[in-house]
Amino acid sequence: MFKKLDILDEKDKLLRQTSKEVTFPLSKEDKKIIQQIIDHLTYSQIEEYEEKYDLRPGMGLAFPQLGLLKRIIVVVYEYNEGKFDNYVIINPTIVSNSKELIAAEAGEGCLSVNREVEGHVPRFARVTIEGFDEDGNKIRVRAREDLSIAFQHEIDHLNGILFYDKINKNKPFFNEHEMRLI
Repeated sequence: MFKKLDILDEKDKLLRQTSKEVTFPLSKEDKKIIQQIIDHLTYSQIEEYEEKYDLRPGMGLAFPQLGLLKRIIVVVYEYNEGKFDNYVIINPTIVSNSKELIAAEAGEGCLSVNREVEGHVPRFARVTIEGFDEDGNKIRVRAREDLSIAFQHEIDHLNGILFYDKINKNKPFFNEHEMRLI
């Protein structure tokens, strides 16, 4: 039975706190929450379910957005229509990144920010992330383009950072000569 998640709004001070490292083994509750996040994000990207359950489309969620200050992120990436890769990374760290910066041309959104925010968010075009899977095994993920943006966005949540903190107030938009827009 699908249950819509109760996601914190940007006004909640908890979203500005730094999350704590997670120890293994994961609790049954944490594993259950991870599965609920995967279901929520997957359904939010399928139009029929998005409407049925009144979901805002999203591809990532970090535990702090549910009021849990734990270093766990989940990204559900639709690589083909109706086909998804699920990434669950515990205690994620960006271990390398490209010099090239990109930005989502339409700007970024966030399931905790229930309003439009204008501006481009500079992100690394490619990142390599290390962390652990749900069983405590060390994992390494390489991401590029929109998947790279999603990982950086979610990792920021673990450090109390919201995407609009990274928009340059004096120059919120870039053109394609200044930065590659995707």
